[in-house]
Amino acid sequence: MTGLDLSETERHRTSRGRSHPLGARPDDGGVNFAVFSEHATAMQLLLFEHHDSPAPYQIITLDPETNRTFAVWHVRVEGLRAPAFYGLRAFGPEDVPGLRFDPDKVLLDPYARGVDRALWDRGAACRPGDNTAVSLRSVVVDTDGYDWEGDEPLRRTMDDLIIYEAHVGGFTRSPSSGVGRPGTFAGLVEKIPHLTKLGVNAVELLPVFDFDDGEANFWGYSTAAYFAPHAGYCVAPDEGGHLREFRDMVKALHAAGIEVILDVVFNHTDEGNHLGPLFAFAGLDNPNYYYLDPNDRRHYYDYSGCGNTLMANHPIVTKMIVECLEFWVREMHVDGFRFDEAAVLTRGARGEVLDEPPVVWQIELSDTLADTKIIAEAWDAAGAYEVGRYPGYRWAEWNGRYRDTMRRFVRGEPGIVGDVAERLTGSADLYQARGHRPINSVNFITCHDGFTLADLVSYDEKHNEANGEGNRDGNDDNMSWNCGAEGPTTDPEVKALRVRQIKNFAALLLLSRGVPMMLGGDEIGRTQQGNNNAYRQDNEISWLDWSLVDDHAEVLSFWQRMIAFRKAHPSLRQPTYEGPEIAWHGTRLGRPGWTDPDARTLACTIDDLHIIANMYWAPLDFELPAVPGRVWARAVDTSSPDDAETFVDTATISAPGRSVIVLISRPS
Repeated sequence: MTGLDLSETERHRTSRGRSHPLGARPDDGGVNFAVFSEHATAMQLLLFEHHDSPAPYQIITLDPETNRTFAVWHVRVEGLRAPAFYGLRAFGPEDVPGLRFDPDKVLLDPYARGVDRALWDRGAACRPGDNTAVSLRSVVVDTDGYDWEGDEPLRRTMDDLIIYEAHVGGFTRSPSSGVGRPGTFAGLVEKIPHLTKLGVNAVELLPVFDFDDGEANFWGYSTAAYFAPHAGYCVAPDEGGHLREFRDMVKALHAAGIEVILDVVFNHTDEGNHLGPLFAFAGLDNPNYYYLDPNDRRHYYDYSGCGNTLMANHPIVTKMIVECLEFWVREMHVDGFRFDEAAVLTRGARGEVLDEPPVVWQIELSDTLADTKIIAEAWDAAGAYEVGRYPGYRWAEWNGRYRDTMRRFVRGEPGIVGDVAERLTGSADLYQARGHRPINSVNFITCHDGFTLADLVSYDEKHNEANGEGNRDGNDDNMSWNCGAEGPTTDPEVKALRVRQIKNFAALLLLSRGVPMMLGGDEIGRTQQGNNNAYRQDNEISWLDWSLVDDHAEVLSFWQRMIAFRKAHPSLRQPTYEGPEIAWHGTRLGRPGWTDPDARTLACTIDDLHIIANMYWAPLDFELPAVPGRVWARAVDTSSPDDAETFVDTATISAPGRSVIVLISRPS
């Protein structure tokens, strides 16, 4: 295609339309389309009969005098009804560095509520030439008319949360799941009873905004459309069912008392680097959406490690991000968001880290988002690391310090008990001085990115050969310990030790102040066969094997008991640092060994609980504080499969090597 195609078929009458709101908005009489492009000189709207129609049935050329208001192109299409399938063509200067207009490419609407991939050919969006017949299609979706049956976001307090991180597809894609619609939002709904029995009250879903799942992108961390539920998780995307199916899932989770937190990716998009593909932002207004190299504006600055970086603090991108989040809360009843590589959101026009980044504060101060959880992965791929100092007040953070300290402690490293105490009590050393609270710390041992918990205690080294990158990808320092054998083993002592170590991690996580997050599948011993970077493994490596529910019943039972134990003891969930006083000990009362380079033990007393962590390899005797008129009862013991309470009537207790014991004082 070399210029404007004026051979339009008059199927729908058009009128000027409105410049706001952005996107495609249907009403009783038609649909209003509005798209931002400051540098475009012309714009076309393509309408397709069906989701898999190779050619448009009508091409509407927007008049720059009538259908443009400043930088927004708009048109109203009379008589068009949802669902309807459409695309955009943007025209502009071809010899201006940084602009990437290509009218041969059909583009997505950044505000599209649905995307259809039935004909998508990624390669054609990278090569020269017309890709209309194999392009992505935006879908007009009517957001009204859904029966929420009284549902609202649950608005739990942060100190009440127990988060379960899960991948929508991998959660039920295995045949072992036994669900009727595996790998979908509906499939997850079928497994809600597992979540309620486990006791978690929030799920944090890996990205569910539309992404190209055919491009080694199983996790979904390369977003194509921010307002559209991923078509691959829908049963009927060709019918425009995206919003309805996602809403059905949210409503069902809320009915079970479980909040929905979405992992969102505003640091980069799926458009890659200068080689493409070209299907949305770059083709509409490249220099306003992305950081460009000032020395060669054909190329991108890559703070994300994924080929491009969204310029989050450019006004039009900030507007899109905030409106996107508000849409998912207002229209989809989402309870919160976790922001991938959130340090990118603090970067200014030249990539500098800002003290007061506009987009971060607009998210924090939005009235629509006021009761919404906002959680930052407070680093990026270019070296910005803001754990403990991410801007704002409400922002919680994935606490990487917690993960690293607990991994080192449980594998038996000496001399770090002071750091362990900080992590157990809400990381005051990171947050208190800024007026933050324990609830600003999201504590975790494992997440999607890295070893599963079973692999953390089964492998000393990563085993990523299946990724096809020569085992060079993924983190080389996992702070793991294989308990004496690398990978699968039949040795009963090694297997028993691994179960105990998993329990130790679970116990410490759920005994810590802050917000606990567990990786989905850890409760049943899910393994990735030592792969610590399974981002491209849409197979048994990443899928949850539900047969493990029976195989690892002891581990599952322990997670259930620890979650229930946390819920039963408010002293473990204090929202501020002004909670009950904590007395610290080692094997001897009042002697925690802060400066002992060989210390591998820590104990503490808080309210009616006494916690003992012995990460030494042999049993040790621990002195117990007196509780006049009461007696200590053993409530938790990671070295024992027995969950029955037993009374302790001595002044000391022997803690087996590599174990956690929790005592609770009962009336004598």
